[in-house]
Amino acid sequence: MTTPSDRAPGSAVLPLILDRWSPRAYRPEEIAPEVLRKFLDAGRWAPSAYNIQPWRFIHARRNTPDWDRFLSWLIPFNRGWAENASAIVYIASRTITISSRTGEPSPLPTHAFDAGAASLLIQLQASHVGWAAHPISGFDHDLAHAGLELPEDHQLHAALVIGRRANGESLPEDLRQREQPSGRLPLDKIAFEGRFRS
Repeated sequence: MTTPSDRAPGSAVLPLILDRWSPRAYRPEEIAPEVLRKFLDAGRWAPSAYNIQPWRFIHARRNTPDWDRFLSWLIPFNRGWAENASAIVYIASRTITISSRTGEPSPLPTHAFDAGAASLLIQLQASHVGWAAHPISGFDHDLAHAGLELPEDHQLHAALVIGRRANGESLPEDLRQREQPSGRLPLDKIAFEGRFRS
């Protein structure tokens, strides 16, 4: 297994961050409701603009009545490996806020940013205790939005596929080669002082 030092030699980044990656090979086992709730509780503690906490986590566990429905919205490629996972959590956020002064709705421009922060905390919590989470955008957003009965003022961002890692040999040949932590762009390609540079 790749260790943090293998993935980023000499990095000062916390091992908790470097240990997190997005596998596709999962063991088809159940997750206890209280275990999943601990992961979701980590997301609850994310920062958000004005502490509005616009994120919502709608989830289904393996071998429960909602499981097949949650899987059905995934594109076939993702469904093929996600069906072995233990849980799927759809991440949504409310796109508006209600003014405390006027009682009128107004756009919440940071809703997606805040939901992303919450999602990452869920992933880090799961990884920290030996589970894995793979965020995906490959699903039918309209069907999932309707199936989850989300209000119109909520946007659906991603799904987190959560489970216990399995041997990559359980995957199709083309995915086995990719079943390892990926690298990242060099920092000087994404972080600029003073102004943007391409």
